[in-house]
Amino acid sequence: MSTSMDLQPYTKLSQPYIQTSLTEVTNILPTKPPCRIFFKNELEQPSGSFKLRGIGHLVHKSIENALKNHSNKTIHVFASSGGNAGLAAAYSAQFYKVKCTVVLPIISKPVVQEKLKSYGARIVLFGNTINEADQHLKNLMSSIDLDSIYPVYCHPFNNPLIWNGHSSLVDEVSQQLDSKDRKLLKGMVCSFGGGGLYNGIYQEADEVITLKSVNSLATSLACSYTTEQSLKYYKDQSLVKSQVELIDDIDSLRACVAFEKCFGKVVEPACGAAIAVVYNKIDLLYKNFKHLQPEDIVVIVVCGGSCTTGSDLKGFEKMIQKSEIKL
Repeated sequence: MSTSMDLQPYTKLSQPYIQTSLTEVTNILPTKPPCRIFFKNELEQPSGSFKLRGIGHLVHKSIENALKNHSNKTIHVFASSGGNAGLAAAYSAQFYKVKCTVVLPIISKPVVQEKLKSYGARIVLFGNTINEADQHLKNLMSSIDLDSIYPVYCHPFNNPLIWNGHSSLVDEVSQQLDSKDRKLLKGMVCSFGGGGLYNGIYQEADEVITLKSVNSLATSLACSYTTEQSLKYYKDQSLVKSQVELIDDIDSLRACVAFEKCFGKVVEPACGAAIAVVYNKIDLLYKNFKHLQPEDIVVIVVCGGSCTTGSDLKGFEKMIQKSEIKL
């Protein structure tokens, strides 16, 4: 049985992710920052978020291996995610013209289910949590015929190949800044969920500030654990300085609403955790980046996300108003 790809014999594959824009936003922010601010716009990725870098790279490397060493097998991508990781896996499978199955909790948003279907993925609804969905996926995978199928399992964040893919973001930033500005780059700010994006940035950057929402609205950050590698990186401050700050849900929502009003684009609360630093938590820049000069540069990773809609933003505005009344 051959693969479903028209790549016989093995040829070098392109990556499914794209280079995203790096935009200076210093002069259009509501509050004047202490330095120059650039947005790395990962919402431009075809699947809607930075996840395509890491998971796309994992699928890319797995398919390369399959075509080299298991060319008689059908490649099949498997993922368990009710959000952006599943979308990245499904898009990558479509990009390479291979099969994909995504198991997601029964409470997953219809907008995600429809996007998965648009990428040609087979979706299976099971369980009330991502852990239950993942266990069901593994049960399905245990019954496949390994003599004829080459399975590619996509964990949402815990795989070194995923981290390697995410590190391409830092390489791009370096390429997009001129030689003078590269010397002025003082660090990067990103949201933190399971640690995949942080691990990738850490491998290439000098300083990282991670922002994690403390409650439940930023569902893309609501991981039950972080990678062991993330903890090792954070504890070792000798090579890369890392700081973690907690962002309240309401601050994340405020940032999402402000971003949409400024750029006309919808991002998730998980993304709002990072961009909140320049919309309504600018004190964190002063706290974590010491002695910033006006010409210095900080890059904010606008990680994107496809699980939030315009109607969700209207709901966010109502929640913000209620929180202000309580105050």
